[in-house]
Amino acid sequence: VQLQASGGGLVQAGDSLRLSCAASGRLFSQYALGWFRQAPGKEREFVAAIRPNGATYYADSVKGRFAISRDNAKNTVHLQMNSLKNEDTAVYYCAAGRVIVSTMATIRGYDYWGQGTLVTVSS
Repeated sequence: VQLQASGGGLVQAGDSLRLSCAASGRLFSQYALGWFRQAPGKEREFVAAIRPNGATYYADSVKGRFAISRDNAKNTVHLQMNSLKNEDTAVYYCAAGRVIVSTMATIRGYDYWGQGTLVTVSS
């Protein structure tokens, strides 16, 4: 599976941005999909995930502001980001894999990773 993230950019605090991740491969609908981010000087951290059955998971820092969705017909996963804050500035990565629930928010739970897209939030 190859993943290609897009949609990053420079926005102001309070703005919205929608990230997309396009995937190749026939088993897309069977994979859990996740978004992670890595800010400068920090470790990569979990943002959101969606299971094949549509169940969603969010980091506490983005809950209520971000929404993850998937379109199996188009092999894409989206991350709608609203009310962006300076601390949301990071490179955002999409990931996919046969993830079990207990590892949904962990890097090691995913098998495939996209190249990342930069989101910069200015005040």
